[in-house]
Amino acid sequence: MTRPFKLGLTGSIGMGKSTTGAMFADLGIPIWDADQAVHRLYGQGGGAVHAMAARFPQAIENGAVSRKILKEIITLDRGALSAIEAVVHPLVALDRLEFMAGATSDMVVLDIPLLFENDLRDSVDATLLVTAPASLQRRRVLDRAGMTEDHLATILARQMPDAMKRQRATHIVETLDFAATRAYVAALVTYLRAAHA
Repeated sequence: MTRPFKLGLTGSIGMGKSTTGAMFADLGIPIWDADQAVHRLYGQGGGAVHAMAARFPQAIENGAVSRKILKEIITLDRGALSAIEAVVHPLVALDRLEFMAGATSDMVVLDIPLLFENDLRDSVDATLLVTAPASLQRRRVLDRAGMTEDHLATILARQMPDAMKRQRATHIVETLDFAATRAYVAALVTYLRAAHA
């Protein structure tokens, strides 16, 4: 079997990426999710717990890494983010490689929020940018439990502006309407399978 076609799914916070990813899953396409990989690595017995305990022992609770405490650490110490990423990014990349090694489908979706920021375009065959107007993005994010204006500003500062992502993306979908987005995803899958058969 030839290797699966790798579609990189990306988009800034609040753009509808998780919802769009679920639409691919509904079509039977395996998805690797970077955020879920981090959750596994931070969980009890996860691959990042030991290294994180050595660097930020205050972030360990019940044998797992507390994302809430890490968020507080990053807010107080902007340099902490780089240290955290130095621990987590190589482990996330390894998790992605393990997923690919076990892939048996003709297509997979790699859900990578910082795909463009971390210059990972060469690790996928095409990219799909999920986007929405800034006003809708902001409303969606601030509706989330525990989200504040300050935390949103911190996240957005790390993410490439949407306009720049649009220039880099192979495919783009605006998530204004659920049914329209679902139809786009189905059409894109059909197109990619035909183009890369």
